[in-house]
Amino acid sequence: MSTNKGPVSQFIEHHYRHFNAAALVDAAKGYNAQLEDGGKMMLAMAGAMSTAELGLSLAEMIRQDKIHIVSCSANNLEEDIMNLVAHSHYKRVPNYRDLTAEDEMELLSQHLNRVTDTCIPEEEAFRRLEKHLIDVWTSARDKNERYLPYEFIYQMLRSGVLEQYFEIDPKDSWVMAACEKNIPILVPAWEDSTTGNIFAAHCIKGEFDPSLVKNGIETMIFLTEWYRQNSGGKGVGFFQIGGGTAGDFPICVVPMMAQDLEWADVPLWQYFCQISDSTTSYGSYSGAVPNEKITWGKLDIHTPKFIVESDATIVAPLIFSYVLGW
Repeated sequence: MSTNKGPVSQFIEHHYRHFNAAALVDAAKGYNAQLEDGGKMMLAMAGAMSTAELGLSLAEMIRQDKIHIVSCSANNLEEDIMNLVAHSHYKRVPNYRDLTAEDEMELLSQHLNRVTDTCIPEEEAFRRLEKHLIDVWTSARDKNERYLPYEFIYQMLRSGVLEQYFEIDPKDSWVMAACEKNIPILVPAWEDSTTGNIFAAHCIKGEFDPSLVKNGIETMIFLTEWYRQNSGGKGVGFFQIGGGTAGDFPICVVPMMAQDLEWADVPLWQYFCQISDSTTSYGSYSGAVPNEKITWGKLDIHTPKFIVESDATIVAPLIFSYVLGW
């Protein structure tokens, strides 16, 4: 057992010896090994991890340079900031499994949008951000400038206009931590989000042109350049929470460079771990075993590969705690 680690890590090493528990420990040790000698790590994050308040551990991972770039579903980008500015207005529904359709309609009438056991308050979260997003969009439009979705969020955070609303300690916001470190947050399919819907509505009204926000192809071009600059030496690892576009989009940059651009000697991903609760069958990308990625030119035979089949809201904070030495 490691003697230089904290009580959480020591508990994990002592008790987590078999099955998914052992896979968790192996993945955490492999994560540490990837970071040695200057190795880097991408976090690909699907699901509602921001509403699950993963920022409590993820923000520190970013501050301590354990994560160097993020690809996430659009909801995770916006919902971390929503929790930052409207936390006290959220409503927890622990008996969500017992809700009737009528109960759900009552939540709707209260402008509470439910994510499992947690309801996001529309007025305090969505609308509180909207006017400030309009300001950064308007400024870019007037200057004839265009940005990726996360860059607009960073502009809003750096302006200080949201500080009046802060309802949690900003150190527990992973997007704030990413903004302070200025690491990229890739958001494939950004339009599949509340802020994306808001932007679309303002475009329909004629206030903005859709091209104001850089699109998915431009996001891939950005990632290509980032990967070329950061894949030397120990290379880049890939830590994935969930499946879908948040993971599939960024991991494909490697075969795209090698096969479509026909660039020579493109380094493969140097580590791979996925936390998944998806069944491994029926063509599911979310449930694909890591070896399938060898056939797509994403991973090598010798790439350290781990899959922890469990709930990411339980597993991710434990792995992060181990990597942080807590």
